[in-house]
Amino acid sequence: MKWTKAAVPIGVVSIVLMLVVPMPAVVLDLLIGMNIAASLLILLVAMSIKRPLDFAVFPSAILIATLLRLALNVSSTRLVLSDGYAGAVIEAFGHFVIGGSLVVGLVVFLILVVIQFVVITKGAERVAEVGARFTLDAMPGKQMAIDADLNAGLITEAQARKRRADVTAEADFYGSMDGASKFVKGDAIAAIIIVLVNLVGGLTIGMVQNGMPIGEAVSTYSLLAVGDGLVSMVPALLLSTATGIVVTRSAADGDLGSDMMAQLGRTKQPLRIAGGALVALGLIPGLPKLPFLLAGGLFLLLASRVDENPPVEEEPVAAADEPSPDSPEAIAEKMRVDPLELEVAFDLVELVDTARGGDLLDRVKALRRKVAMDTGLVIPLVRTRDNLDLPASQYVVWLNGVPVAKGTSPAGTVLAIGDSLDGLPGKPTREPVFGLAAKWVPVELQRQAEMAGATVVDRSSVITTHLAEVVRQNAAQLLGREDVKLLLEMVRRSHPVVVEELTGASLTLGQVQQVLQALLEEGVSIRDLVRIFEALSLRAKSATDLDSLVEAARGALGPAISQPYVTADEKLYVMTLDPGFEQRLLSAVRQGEQGAVLALDAGMVDALARGASDLLDDAEKLGITALLVCSPQVRPALSRLMRQVVARCTVISYSEVSRTAQIETIGVVNGAVALA
Repeated sequence: MKWTKAAVPIGVVSIVLMLVVPMPAVVLDLLIGMNIAASLLILLVAMSIKRPLDFAVFPSAILIATLLRLALNVSSTRLVLSDGYAGAVIEAFGHFVIGGSLVVGLVVFLILVVIQFVVITKGAERVAEVGARFTLDAMPGKQMAIDADLNAGLITEAQARKRRADVTAEADFYGSMDGASKFVKGDAIAAIIIVLVNLVGGLTIGMVQNGMPIGEAVSTYSLLAVGDGLVSMVPALLLSTATGIVVTRSAADGDLGSDMMAQLGRTKQPLRIAGGALVALGLIPGLPKLPFLLAGGLFLLLASRVDENPPVEEEPVAAADEPSPDSPEAIAEKMRVDPLELEVAFDLVELVDTARGGDLLDRVKALRRKVAMDTGLVIPLVRTRDNLDLPASQYVVWLNGVPVAKGTSPAGTVLAIGDSLDGLPGKPTREPVFGLAAKWVPVELQRQAEMAGATVVDRSSVITTHLAEVVRQNAAQLLGREDVKLLLEMVRRSHPVVVEELTGASLTLGQVQQVLQALLEEGVSIRDLVRIFEALSLRAKSATDLDSLVEAARGALGPAISQPYVTADEKLYVMTLDPGFEQRLLSAVRQGEQGAVLALDAGMVDALARGASDLLDDAEKLGITALLVCSPQVRPALSRLMRQVVARCTVISYSEVSRTAQIETIGVVNGAVALA
């Protein structure tokens, strides 16, 4: 309802006004009654919840209730000191407690203060502090467990978001409770000070200003001071009790009363022992028999009525989407291998914990988006988990259940990459992707490393970059049949005719997958699926072998294949084949079961590998990337060979060279060594 949005803000503003605006005694009586009722309501709600998060507004409720009591104390103090009368409620509470004796009244009031301040409030404050620390420490493990369940398919994305929100809300709640408990503690201290102010100030005003005899002044103002303290102490005690109940409450199936009675009366033996002990005390000479015998008999009666073997409820039939743990479906689910996993050692968990500033999970998500934009491959969710068996600071990347890469990321350090690092303390290492000389230096020396000309990379970036390289090298293996089906459906929504022609061209889903995997294996982006599918539809009418289909797709993409290698100054660096050597390669092309291959002797293969490798080394020294260009007829076989002997050499055909870039030839591969 609309009024509920404005009720709390209006109430808070009204409470603040009460601190400065005088209030009639009648209105004060009404507000004191509402304050006690509100505190009682909060206590009852705290006892009825099943878990602390069911009362998530409790910290704010403590603040507002504390502010209301202080406002009422200010208003009552103003009336006590100015009129000597603060309403019927305060006067009635004062008469009830003092009962004709000021000393008794003050002692009772001090006992209530000790109960609230020393016992309940102090204990609740400690429990809230420990709960907040433990909850924050457990956050990374809970978040990684959620990611693991999501990647394993045990929960949906919506369920994962809800569980993450619950974990965050739980941490926020206990953090707020740690601070809110200070409100209750401060309120107890304020109650003592206010009572002393009312007592001392009232006696001074009564005797000096109003000329009252000391006995009358003591009787009047002590009654008002204790009564005022009591009407604020009762709701404060209720709220302190509610605070203790909330922070000590664990998740359960029922409310506090039901759970407590069920658990205390679950077995006969404790009740029998307690009842027997009370009866024995009643039989000791000199002790009153009636109270002990009655209490002991009551416990023995309860023990006789406890059923330790309640009827066993039939196990509910598992839902269709929740198979039993021993079912073949559940076992098969646990056996499933995740396509991509990242395991981290115990001291790297902080990189995952957002509460400590860890951003590794966010960077992995950003990596998935970047890979999708660069290659057209939507990689599966990366399952991130901790492994206590890993050595300190180590991480491992798993691909389809097999470890494919590992590295280290020591705590408190950054990776400085460069050749002039001898003057910096740290552990020498190699950059995991390109193998460059590097050193793990203390994070406080980051500025010195940058001034020494080194490139400084933080720990999360090292892991993310390494993971990105693993994905790039194994992109073809990460493209599954279901992923291809998803890509087909995506194209169908925007270009239905293209997909209809493709499916009608006698191409199976597996053949389309093989073509896309072949493109990814050679570093070709598959983002332009429309042109790829159009080319496959046309070529499938005449040939369906893999090489023909791949070359048809590459022909459709054309210069887009070499465009990522064009430099900022619009230059494309290439290596070419000697015409005579290229003719020899063309005559050596043979068709095999896995596609076209080159039937070359070992000497010619060695010459080809050495020539290309030497030119690539020269290019890398200049900081450039070069491609090997050849005729379309020899490209499939040559590319297949180069991936085995010089994996870093990318082979393209003349038709795939960029039409807008300036072509720079860095050398010619002629196979002279082989011919010699």
